[in-house]
Amino acid sequence: MKSNLTILILGLAAITACNNKEAAYDASGTFEAVETIVSAEASGNIKTLDIEEGQVLKAGQVVAYIDSVQLILKKKQLQAQVSAVLSGRPDISAQTAALQEQLKQAERERDRTENLLKADAATRKQLDDAVSQVAIVKKQIAATQSSLGITTANLKDQTAPLEAQIQQIDDQLQKCRLTNPVDGTVLTKYAEAGEVTSPGKAIYKIAALNTIILRAYLTGDQLPHVKTGQQVKVLVDDTKDAYKTYTGTIEWISNKAEFTPKTIQTKDERANLVYAIKVRINNDGYLKIGMYGEVKL
Repeated sequence: MKSNLTILILGLAAITACNNKEAAYDASGTFEAVETIVSAEASGNIKTLDIEEGQVLKAGQVVAYIDSVQLILKKKQLQAQVSAVLSGRPDISAQTAALQEQLKQAERERDRTENLLKADAATRKQLDDAVSQVAIVKKQIAATQSSLGITTANLKDQTAPLEAQIQQIDDQLQKCRLTNPVDGTVLTKYAEAGEVTSPGKAIYKIAALNTIILRAYLTGDQLPHVKTGQQVKVLVDDTKDAYKTYTGTIEWISNKAEFTPKTIQTKDERANLVYAIKVRINNDGYLKIGMYGEVKL
C-alpha cells in the first residue's frame, strides 16, 4: 500500500512537471541565421583558399586566389597594342617649329617696316605686305595644328576599344581575388585549393553568429499581444529539467497565417493556423543553428 502511494505521488509530480514545462512558454521554434553562400566569379585553378569551417572572417578579407596568368598576359598584349597605336601620334610642337620661326621672322619684318614707314623710308604697301605675311603664317600654323590634332584624336579613338578591353581584364583580375563579403563564421566549405572552379560555383557558406534569430510560431489569439521591437524571454534547454534564459527582441511578424509546421509546437496545439515571428538574440556562443528555442511573452 505504501509502495502504491509512493508511485502515485511520483506520477502526479511528473504530470505536474510536464504541465509546468508546457506552460513555461508561449511558442517554440528553431534558431537560424542569415547564411551567405560565397561563389567564385572567375574560372580557373584555385591557387590558395585560406579558410576552414568554424573560422571567423571579416568583411573585405581576401580568402582565395584563382589562377590569373592568362588574364595578365592578355592585358600585357592589349597594352602593347595601345602603345603601338599611340606611337603614331604626331609631335605637334616639332612639326610646327619651322612655321613658328617663320612667324617670328615675319613679325620682325613687319615691325621693321613699320619703323621705316614712320621715318618715310618705306611705303604703306610694304607694311601691308609685311602684315599680310604675318597673318598667312599664323593661318598655316593653325591649319597644321588642326590637322595634327585630328590625327591625334583619330589615333586616340582607335585605342578606345583596346582600353575598354583592358578595363574588362582588370575587372576579371579583381574577381580572381575572392573577397569575403560579410563578417561571420564559415559554416561549410565546398572547395579546396588545387580544384578548378567556375563562375557561380559555391566556395563556402558563411553566417554572422554574434546574433541569431529564433523563428517561432504564434496562434491567432496570441498575435494581439506582440509587436515588433517587443522584448521577450527566450528559453533554451540547459539540462534535463532546467532552461537557459536569454532576452530577445521581436524584429518581424508575419502578416499572413500558415499551417502549423510539423516540427513546431505552439501553446495551443489545437490551432491549425499560426503566424511566424522572428526574435533576434545576442549569441554568447551557446546557441547554434537548428537548435530549438521557446518564447515566453
